Amino acid sequence: MPGLTERLRTRLTDVPPRVVDVAITVAVSAATVGPALVPSAQPWWVVALAVLASVPVLWRRGAPLVVTCVVGLAMTALVMWEKPMLPYGPLVGTYTIAALSPPLLRLAAVPVIGAGVYVSLALPQEGLDSYRVVGTAFVAAYALGTSARARRARAAELAERALRLERERAIAAADERARIARDMHDILTHSVGLIVVQAEAGPLMLQADPARAQAAFDTIADTGRGAIAQLRTLLGTMRSGQTDHREPQPGLAALPELIERTGRSGLRVTLASDGVPRPIPVEVDVAAYRIVQEALTNVLRHADARTAQVRLRWTPGVLAVDVADDGKGADGGAEGHGLIGMRERAAACGGTLRAGRGEKGFVVAASLPVG
Repeated sequence: MPGLTERLRTRLTDVPPRVVDVAITVAVSAATVGPALVPSAQPWWVVALAVLASVPVLWRRGAPLVVTCVVGLAMTALVMWEKPMLPYGPLVGTYTIAALSPPLLRLAAVPVIGAGVYVSLALPQEGLDSYRVVGTAFVAAYALGTSARARRARAAELAERALRLERERAIAAADERARIARDMHDILTHSVGLIVVQAEAGPLMLQADPARAQAAFDTIADTGRGAIAQLRTLLGTMRSGQTDHREPQPGLAALPELIERTGRSGLRVTLASDGVPRPIPVEVDVAAYRIVQEALTNVLRHADARTAQVRLRWTPGVLAVDVADDGKGADGGAEGHGLIGMRERAAACGGTLRAGRGEKGFVVAASLPVG
């Protein structure tokens, strides 16, 4: 039964308001004008009052208080001659005031409606039962209007909450897609960059230094396997959608391995740390690693450098990550996806990143808040 009521309410909600108003007006007019037509010897002004006490209901949404006053006054005059079962027009007006009017108007209407009901019962000297029946009817009409207003407010609140949640999900999805894109870019560019460098150097060393050539080929294999493992994890996360249970990404603890792997390409990389390391948020940990990874990848691909230095500087509220090389520096061109991705990673943590020419080569300097 509750399900049937809910479906009926939903269907009624879908009906255009004007159609509802016309149907209510027809019903109220029939219930009010009908008794005024019987007997047929009624004066014309009785029928006119009955019409005035019902037909204005058609405009109840536009001016609920005015309509209620008009039909109420007409009904008060009508009851001096005719006594319909209930004042249907004023009841509909009372419901409309409670359902659609602003708070101040609702508050002002209560004493007006109460006074009108009292006058309409006192003038014809109705008995106590009439007071009880009519008073209960008006209280019920006002309560129904209040309930309807509360349902609409609740529905609007739920719709707004659903819209807000949908927007939050869309923003979260966009952020997740951006994160995945940055991760894939970092994994691919770093791994492919190392593979290309080693693949170009390996054949040159086959005759002169077979051991170094073999080490280069081993680096290619290790780098490829590492990239495949990371991509498999990343793509598995995309397929399953289980972003809350994804595998942990590398952080500062993995920097020595990254530097050792990068050093196999012939670039001499050193790692230095100033200050006292301490636990930091996961997103800062990952961002610091990825910034170093991308910066070293750019050194390998573009800087034509022999050495690079990675320096971590720990201060009470900030972790500074600097990557400097002795290469040819920036070429003055537009920023590529790598620098843009590093800036986005720093910004996502509430930090900043600058990149440009240093004393000897190119410098990437990130400042990440650590609480």
